[in-house]
Amino acid sequence: MSARYDCADTQQRDEGLVAAVSAVQEGQLVVLPTDTVYGLGADAFNPGAVSALLEAKGRGRNMPPPVLVGSVRAAAALAESLGAFGQDLIDEFWPGPLTLVFRSSPTLMWDLGDTMGTVAVRMPLHPIALDLLRRTGPMAVSSANRHSLPAATTADEAQTQLGDAISVYLDAGPCADNVPSTILDLTGTVPRLLRAGALSVDDLRKVVPVIDLPTAADDAEPELSPADRRAAAAIAANAASAADDGKPDDPADDSAPGD
Repeated sequence: MSARYDCADTQQRDEGLVAAVSAVQEGQLVVLPTDTVYGLGADAFNPGAVSALLEAKGRGRNMPPPVLVGSVRAAAALAESLGAFGQDLIDEFWPGPLTLVFRSSPTLMWDLGDTMGTVAVRMPLHPIALDLLRRTGPMAVSSANRHSLPAATTADEAQTQLGDAISVYLDAGPCADNVPSTILDLTGTVPRLLRAGALSVDDLRKVVPVIDLPTAADDAEPELSPADRRAAAAIAANAASAADDGKPDDPADDSAPGD
């Protein structure tokens, strides 16, 4: 039986955080608010918990979850290196709706799925999420929805989709925005946009002048999720339109789900 806590009430918020920490430590799943959409979280270092997360969403190992952290130090410990741009992007946009993909540290003892040696990391700009993450350490967190269904922007929507597969629901009211985070891959020489999201390309270019945008050919790459494929198609279409009229454009794919 799931427990749900109204985080607008101070006592319930405190009790909910304690219950959520305990659930995560015991390998159970929790739903937490973030600055984008509600997230489905588990201990990133517990393979059984990560498998349960993927099962609850109806996803396979080929779509591993991102990792949310409560501090920059925690993020740095997960990455082999922040690279040439990682620290500057973190300084400018964290906490916030930017997910960065790094080569993962080879010393990590975890199993997030078929990551191909990478890890997608974000620090959310939400007080409850940050409080929880600072108590639990890094958590594997995906959007709180069944795969292919809309990402939950309220605890009610998350509970309708995920039900009793979740031990603790932290209800902080409706999300302020339902646009997913922007995903930027820093594993290569040139940063590559994997998903258009809450941060625009123009925002990113204030810190990283050169960004590799997906092309139409990239749309068929097997490692991209359906959301990333749709984002790539939208980016390519907008880039073509911008080239035709000579004006720069900043594409955004509002149709891409939060996972």
